[in-house]
Amino acid sequence: MTENYKLINKIKSIKKKESKFPNNEIEYVLDVLDTENKKKAYVYELEKKISKLYNAKYAIACNSGTSGLHACIAALELKKTDEVIVPSLAVVMDAYAVIHSGAVPVFADIDVNSMIVTAETIKQKITKNTKAIILVSLQGLPVDVDPIIKLAKKYNIKIIEDNAQEFYGKYKNKISGVSGDMSIWSFENKKHLSGATEGGIITTNNKEYAKKIRKFCGIGYINLNSESNINPLPLSTIQDPNYLRFDYIGLNYRMPEIVGAVCLGQLENFKAIISRRIKVAKIFKKEIKKCTWLVPQKASYSHQHTYYSFAVRYLGNEVVKKSWKEFYNDYVKMGGDGFYAGCYPIYKEPSILNYFKEKKIKKVYCKNAEFVQQQLIQFKTNYRNLEDAKKNAIILSKLISRYNKNLI
Repeated sequence: MTENYKLINKIKSIKKKESKFPNNEIEYVLDVLDTENKKKAYVYELEKKISKLYNAKYAIACNSGTSGLHACIAALELKKTDEVIVPSLAVVMDAYAVIHSGAVPVFADIDVNSMIVTAETIKQKITKNTKAIILVSLQGLPVDVDPIIKLAKKYNIKIIEDNAQEFYGKYKNKISGVSGDMSIWSFENKKHLSGATEGGIITTNNKEYAKKIRKFCGIGYINLNSESNINPLPLSTIQDPNYLRFDYIGLNYRMPEIVGAVCLGQLENFKAIISRRIKVAKIFKKEIKKCTWLVPQKASYSHQHTYYSFAVRYLGNEVVKKSWKEFYNDYVKMGGDGFYAGCYPIYKEPSILNYFKEKKIKKVYCKNAEFVQQQLIQFKTNYRNLEDAKKNAIILSKLISRYNKNLI
């Protein structure tokens, strides 16, 4: 009986309003575990709902955003001399996906204010070998995609949109993230929607790409195609010594059903989840409004930012004579939760430097990316209690005031 009480209390805790999974996630997970009486095919339902939400013909669930990127690049069937343009300030997985597919990553610089690539920075990197561009909506800010689409069409280049840090934003009054040839999202635990561990999904309107992606993510099973494989083959077909199973070389990147259950529960409440992140960002933005040495990531009026984090550039080194790390330590000492630095420019990571050395590729330098990365501060926005966000924002405000007094 004690164990039953523990279980009931655990469920109550998970279902609390301010829990990460307060909606139907736990009911769906329990349904997956009740194998004899399972009511839904959760991965299938997730694909169907994402497809409808983004008005995409095909949606393919996978086990992470990284595997989604790999599958998209693999669908292009690139040669070893082919190049894929990647943002210099992003996550290293964007380059890894290209490398694992046998192509060459080429790094484009960023705009200092938006912190993301532009048509101008991409154009500088286009060669006769350029076959694709990966666009990353860093921190939740949609890329200014229209001029990039125009550029890509001119040179017959494919576009893959990495929306791991963005979900259901807006670009020129349209849903962002689905203007390219293929798009991916991540459901890693810190992302807008969580699969409780990992998870990802891919969309495309290209039937051939969808078929290749599904096969690549599904070990190359012969019966897979562009549509969701909700109806398995009859046992009489499979239970045959002459049955051939595989016609495509793929990997096991399939989304587990239990992850699909959590993701589906999250998706049913996505507007509230995103709205809360935007509210948290506004709380922080209000407290730094008059601070000249904390400069927010610049979003155009035509973009709706969904704030994976609230990103600012720290100019305190020059203005208040405090280093990035000193600012961090003082914020934590005053009771703040801390904040994140930006990842090193991808091309400066040891793994990529080793790759350059092995392939005899010249070292890369992207001036803006290196400049911004050293300044970048990312305040968390995934507070589930706005009072906690306000508390941290007030601490930040007090620290700003303390630093500014030293300037007088």
